[in-house]
Amino acid sequence: MGPKKVLFCTDFSENSRPAWRHAVEYAQCFGAQLLILHVLDYKDFPGYVDWLEKLREILQEHERACDERLRLMAKEAAHKVKDVKTVCRTGVTPQVIVNIAKEEGADLIVVGTHGRTGVKHLVMGSVARSVLKMAHLPVLIVQGPTEEGESFGRTK
Repeated sequence: MGPKKVLFCTDFSENSRPAWRHAVEYAQCFGAQLLILHVLDYKDFPGYVDWLEKLREILQEHERACDERLRLMAKEAAHKVKDVKTVCRTGVTPQVIVNIAKEEGADLIVVGTHGRTGVKHLVMGSVARSVLKMAHLPVLIVQGPTEEGESFGRTK
């Protein structure tokens, strides 16, 4: 029995592109819904209380940009997958991924990894590893090509 709902998590980097291809293929092969998720992580924003209003504006603009990129990815996937949905949320990335998977009833989580090793992996941690530990459903982790890459989901 294959998945009926595939949750693909993206940071829009080129490293997530191989995972993207797998997620679309799984959704296509199983006739599953493809749910595309991007998380705006709290750690990426300054924590200055006196900047709170400016931070809200920055966050809203970033959400609009993410929604547009997600829309473009959904349009690309729609050629192969009939049912595509996008979600952009703010929070701690691994927790949000697992919560969305539960809320949406996902059967499979597909996430890319940047392929960091050694000290960089220890210092920076791994979203994929955290999701694997927290999720109570299958997680497909797909190795990305490099540590640094260009982003996708943008118009050219």
